[in-house]
Amino acid sequence: MKTLYPIIAICLGLIFTCACEESESGSDSDKAAHEEQPPQESSIERGSYLVGIMGCNDCHTPKKMTDHGPEPDLAKMLMGFPSDEELPEIDPTEVTPGKWALFNGDLTAAVGPWGITYAANLTPHESGLGAWSYEQFKNAMTKGMHKGLEGGRMILPPMPWQNYVNMKEEDLRAVFEFLQSIPPIENVVPAPVPPGEL
Repeated sequence: MKTLYPIIAICLGLIFTCACEESESGSDSDKAAHEEQPPQESSIERGSYLVGIMGCNDCHTPKKMTDHGPEPDLAKMLMGFPSDEELPEIDPTEVTPGKWALFNGDLTAAVGPWGITYAANLTPHESGLGAWSYEQFKNAMTKGMHKGLEGGRMILPPMPWQNYVNMKEEDLRAVFEFLQSIPPIENVVPAPVPPGEL
């Protein structure tokens, strides 16, 4: 029996040594899983992705005609309705409730029972979101407050702010950070026209 003690001690020592080495180095599968993790995207990259899939360019970026039809003019990305553009005459009888809502040719202006609305400038220029705080942006996107200000008017159609009410805070902040990172474009968008003034 006494001759077994050294053998048992040696075996226990080997087991302990192997266990320590494994816990220090981790298993090969743990290492592979750690090495395969993609680098974490930045908030601005996340915001760029979200702006792309949320359709912001559909209304806030003027279009140019290409071989594939109208496409966003990225030189004017997210600048809103061009302030030097004029809309054609509008027949108010065509935009009463139950009839048509119409868009201009590049989708940056819309007319309907609410009157005429123009897509806002979302660039970080002072004529866009340049002076906005994150809280203003959050109020606009999740509460429909024009310019994110308490006591003002609501954001008018066709802006689908109701779709963003339950947006995660980190996603909303990522969108704001992305919009603050793009080139600023000076473009003062016209004020909306009430239905009685069409």
